[in-house]
Amino acid sequence: MALKREEIQKEDKWNVEAIYESDQQWEKDFNIAKEKINEITQFKGKLKDSAKNIKNMIDKLTEIERFLNKIYLYAHMRHDEDTRNEKYKDMEERISTLLTKYDEISSYIGPELISIEDSIMNKYLDDEILRDYRFYLHKILRAKDHILSEKEEKLISMASNVFFSISDSFRSLNDADIKFGTIKIYDKELELTHSKYYTYLIDRNREIRKHAFKSYHNKFNEYPTTFASLLYGEIKSHYFYAKARNFKSSLEASLFYKNIDTKVYTNLIDTVRKGISALHNYLSYRKKRMGLDELHLYDVYVPFIEAVDIKFSYNEAQDTVLESVKLLGDEYYSTLKRGLKEERWVDKYENENKRSGAYSTGCYDSYPYILMNFNGTLNDAKTLSHEAGHSMHSYLTNKNQPFIYSGYPIFLAEIASTFNEELFIHYLIDKSKDKKEKAYLINSRLEEIRTTFFRQTMFAEFELLIHNLVENDIPLTFQLLKNEYRKLNEYYFGKDVVIDPEIEIEWARIPHFYYNYYVYQYATGISAAITLFKKVLNGGEKERNDYLNFLKSGNSKFPLDILKEAGIDMSTPEPIENTIRYFEELTEELKKLE
Repeated sequence: MALKREEIQKEDKWNVEAIYESDQQWEKDFNIAKEKINEITQFKGKLKDSAKNIKNMIDKLTEIERFLNKIYLYAHMRHDEDTRNEKYKDMEERISTLLTKYDEISSYIGPELISIEDSIMNKYLDDEILRDYRFYLHKILRAKDHILSEKEEKLISMASNVFFSISDSFRSLNDADIKFGTIKIYDKELELTHSKYYTYLIDRNREIRKHAFKSYHNKFNEYPTTFASLLYGEIKSHYFYAKARNFKSSLEASLFYKNIDTKVYTNLIDTVRKGISALHNYLSYRKKRMGLDELHLYDVYVPFIEAVDIKFSYNEAQDTVLESVKLLGDEYYSTLKRGLKEERWVDKYENENKRSGAYSTGCYDSYPYILMNFNGTLNDAKTLSHEAGHSMHSYLTNKNQPFIYSGYPIFLAEIASTFNEELFIHYLIDKSKDKKEKAYLINSRLEEIRTTFFRQTMFAEFELLIHNLVENDIPLTFQLLKNEYRKLNEYYFGKDVVIDPEIEIEWARIPHFYYNYYVYQYATGISAAITLFKKVLNGGEKERNDYLNFLKSGNSKFPLDILKEAGIDMSTPEPIENTIRYFEELTEELKKLE
């Protein structure tokens, strides 16, 4: 049974007191913030008058947002410590409401800046007073052709509340209303839920895998018209926004604000398709290794290497993570060591009502915290490594960038975390003397690449397909979606895998299809991470510094430009080819060990 929050030792909890020593201090700042947000209105209608007014507005924006972020962070972290604590739930809701209000009263800034005549704005941008603000302003101004009149913007804002109900309805149906019941295996009845489904997929008992796979997807197949209608509505909403803002397509609209060329997206799909034999060869090896006449889709997740019981205490996991990052130099190592061992960045263990999973969080004026529910498994240790990558990315960005260039876009977010996972697994494989253990570690990495790289690219291709269909006025019926999704599975899994009919409805359960071109970033992220990992591992001081400079760049440039400075061009096939090649190398290494 999980411990109560108060039973967890102080040294095993994150140092949230470093943000606010007490809830009373938080309340004091929250009350100040209610008035402070109105200070941003003093510049309304005056931005066109001078470069100094623009500078002063950005400085005030920075001051207010730093203050609000700190207030939100404390409430958010306290709530996640105990999600049933009504006090912290109320605090989080209050600051979230205040943030929404602030967004509303500061919403004049973008349209007002864009309305300034080009000749005047160019003069202001040349002024030395705005030297450090130019890129920040450039990101706003480049959207000029896609910002509408104040009245039209208000209508779009109103429409967004309506369109949000589509994804909200999907979540309600998927997360709350659908009940999967039980699956009967021999004389046992096993409860089937979203989370337990994944547990059953890696069960050594093939009957459990088979029944879970069929029962789970058959439940979605009871509502094919509803799920197709929801997805169709969501994709139509993406196209509505694209057309309203004068974009050629939903893809262009989605990638525009990060200045990512659509070639990055299509290049990913094209290059993976050309190298798909790497995945087919791996699946053929899996089939042979498992001794199966037929490899079904419910067989592709269960480990086929003899299980090795790799356990870690939290301190062992922490020390292993630290050893694995020494390659990145003393500053990185000593900072992470201080954070993990002295400054209490990590909330380590499960307690009653604590949020599940793991994540890295923080703000410009806090530590880069990590929430975990550590249980001593290899996956838990890898998760610590992963989240430490995020936290060090945040730490180095915030240390080296002003507030307006802090943080980093989602396109870059998974690179640092995946890079650390590569370091961690490489360190374990390198120091292991046991062939079985090495094989198990390599296979776990192969599976992560298969699911994060190949599978997410298949999802990305499906997402592009359904957007193109809608943009060509073709309705998304459930039968059309099933047929197209089956074709993609047949191509990606190849001839050695039986494409079970139940998979045709899998699109209905993927929440990421409601996120508007999100999943491709998993695949590009792991490709960039593997390429950078190889550069640092096989390179010298320059390659290491290039990577560290990437971590320090934050939002100071567009993401593709930041990666180019680190030596990676995501608009070319090379990073994708590197990942496919690495997957092939690991497959061959596994075969040799076997």
